[in-house]
Amino acid sequence: QVQLVESGGGSVQAGGSLRLSCTASEYAYSSRYSMGWFRQAPGKEREGVTGIFSDGFTTYADSVKGRFTISKDNGKNNLYLQMNSLKPEDTAMYYCAAGWPRRWRLLVQEEYNYWGQGTQVTVSS
Repeated sequence: QVQLVESGGGSVQAGGSLRLSCTASEYAYSSRYSMGWFRQAPGKEREGVTGIFSDGFTTYADSVKGRFTISKDNGKNNLYLQMNSLKPEDTAMYYCAAGWPRRWRLLVQEEYNYWGQGTQVTVSS
């Protein structure tokens, strides 16, 4: 069983930065899961933000390219999302996910099996 716990959300002004963390149970890493970050704004569908394949390959949604960076610290079973140059439209609940997505579908939520509870990010103008 995989357990995921997000942290690091909060409120920030436009142009600011936040770093989200997702702590995964050890099984997630030993089983070579791929992982991703998704977000859902009020009244909108959940969308893929970024994903990292089990071999380290990464992909990003066009809306966050150049501003967000996904990374893993395997020694601590942590997944990170560094978010810079934040915009009001980045306001959403952010979720960490784990599973065995196909390499070209890292941003598709149906490809993931396990989800965290989410952490809120609010960006004010």
